[in-house]
Amino acid sequence: MATLAADEFRSVESVLRARSLALVGASERGRWPGLIVGALRERGYAGKVFLVNPRQSEVFGERAFPTLRDLPEPVDHAMVIVPAAAVTGVVEDAHAAGLKSLTIYAGGVGDGADEASQARGRFVRELLSRSTLRVAGPNCMGAFSYREKIFAYPNADLAKLEAGPVGCVFQSGGTLQFFMKTAASRGLRFSYGVSSGNEIDLDLADYVNFLVDDEHTRQIVLFVEGIRRPRAFMRAAARALEAGKPVLTIKTGATARSREAAQSHTGAIAGDYAAYLAMCERYGIVNCANLDDLVETTLAFQSTRRPKGPRIGFVTTSGGTVDLLYDYVELEGATLATFSPQTDLKLKPYMQDEIEPRNPLDVGIPSTMQSAADLCAIVAADDGVDMLAWAGQLPPRRSKLWEDTTPLRDMLAATEKPVIGFARMTYQVTQEAQALQSEVGFPFLQGLQPSLRAMNALWFHAQRQGSAPETPVSAPASDLTPDNLHDALARYGIRLPRTERVDSAEAAAQAAARIGFPVVLKIRSPDILHKTEALGVALDLRSESGVLEAAERMKARALDVSPGARIEGFDVQEMVAGGVEAIVGARDDALYGPMLLVGSGGVLVEWLADVSLAMLPLERPQLAGMIDKLKVATLLAGYRGRPAADRAALEEVALALGRFFLDHRERIADIEINPVAVKQAGDGAIALDVRVLWR
Repeated sequence: MATLAADEFRSVESVLRARSLALVGASERGRWPGLIVGALRERGYAGKVFLVNPRQSEVFGERAFPTLRDLPEPVDHAMVIVPAAAVTGVVEDAHAAGLKSLTIYAGGVGDGADEASQARGRFVRELLSRSTLRVAGPNCMGAFSYREKIFAYPNADLAKLEAGPVGCVFQSGGTLQFFMKTAASRGLRFSYGVSSGNEIDLDLADYVNFLVDDEHTRQIVLFVEGIRRPRAFMRAAARALEAGKPVLTIKTGATARSREAAQSHTGAIAGDYAAYLAMCERYGIVNCANLDDLVETTLAFQSTRRPKGPRIGFVTTSGGTVDLLYDYVELEGATLATFSPQTDLKLKPYMQDEIEPRNPLDVGIPSTMQSAADLCAIVAADDGVDMLAWAGQLPPRRSKLWEDTTPLRDMLAATEKPVIGFARMTYQVTQEAQALQSEVGFPFLQGLQPSLRAMNALWFHAQRQGSAPETPVSAPASDLTPDNLHDALARYGIRLPRTERVDSAEAAAQAAARIGFPVVLKIRSPDILHKTEALGVALDLRSESGVLEAAERMKARALDVSPGARIEGFDVQEMVAGGVEAIVGARDDALYGPMLLVGSGGVLVEWLADVSLAMLPLERPQLAGMIDKLKVATLLAGYRGRPAADRAALEEVALALGRFFLDHRERIADIEINPVAVKQAGDGAIALDVRVLWR
């Protein structure tokens, strides 16, 4: 078979929509086979199910066949629940019998350091390279296909759920069932629940691509440990974005440092997880901080409504809730709507004397559902409100207040805006409460901060859905060299101080005289990336003798700090004083491709970690949004009486460096300007130090 392209999809159709099944390892002594067979029978799977057991002629009251080769007719999919040592034989049988796919439940097939496991993995991969067979797993717990009534995951309770719009793919099989149980208790229902395991063949990209095309799936929820084929995954994510189907994720590894952390500030700060978040930003993927948030956010996206802006109007029942919301809105970066004067007038009759209406609105506990709905309707009708959040909590049973939910349903029908119910804390939701939530027609979230994060996610996705993002073209040929680097940067509009490259201390002194004092002296060595750490930078030198002495001293100190370092010479540069120090960098991430970093610069860049990362290419509005999130934005705007800096010039430098890197990444893996001195407004920005990692 031809080698699979990096962005090509493989079909999971026969795994999730199998018209016939075989269970290899069928045994009445095995718990998992019993649960799976029981669920298939109880829920009424329409296809044939063949049982395979080489030691028994009958299992679960039905005939058992010795191997897959002995089945009386072709089968779409086999569930393989056998020890790892027996897997390779079953895979051979499946290939010979012409099966379309199988799920390997066992671990020890290509994972870990055990040589026997690695040998089994090599065997399976080699067979797949010459077969049309598809494999799910290994080291997984199977999958649920609710409309097809295929329950290949051993959980009887989850198999009893009715079908719904949420498609789940978890690389952790155990976590999948706990998430689905919790989500189901809140009223969520599923189209598919997939435990993808170690993904020796079928992977996240394949499943996401399938769910994008499934008409019954409205949102896609992922638990990600690693993305094996980033190009294919991003292509699938782009298809989901175009289709308007939100992809919600949680990913492990947030604290793992990049493999390239030691090579550059950009690498150290923008490690693997930061690059993953930049990819999520580009493709509209909502990344949740924890599993609880994943439940709340999935529930929020149950509504197909998307806000036209970030502004939230709150109708609450408590002054304490209002006080907490003020704090949490700021902490979560949410946006409070400002009520119009007309809205204030309409709200005034509902307020206590001498209390002015303002957002968040505290109106106490409503006496009737009609009163609560009227207040919500007034706020929702305000043109300055993009989302309505009502502090309503589902009761354990239909109370007097909830006898008639018509006012809430009428309120929801009267607006096109998203409506969210929210509670201050978590609470149990009964089946009757789930039914009430379904009857009312909008989701009820739990916890103030999770609710805010979920509403922010609605706006995040709304801004991006409907169109696929631009992706970089292949790296063009480049003639860039260390000798023409500065001239090339200048052609892209990046302003650099006057600089001369010399090979000796004497030549450095002469160059300084030509440039004019004061000057900066920097050592030049391919083995010294962070010059300040190797005492390889001297500032404000004001004479030839001072430059000569600094160069000789610098060389000796650098060799003390980095023994054996190759010293190629020095860079002599005009001294540029003042300005806000920023960093701009670009690099090729091993998984997700070219990235741009911008943030607070200088010698404390890693300690401050005030940076933002985005995938290239990007436009000025995206870059402006990156800078707006940074603390350095306050300095650029003018802080405590200081004049505003030339932020527009910094943006030009960043955009230019992004274009430069895309054009020359055939020659360079990483380029960093630190610091960029951002002068006063109108005076521009100067790239003071450029560091390159050449390929």
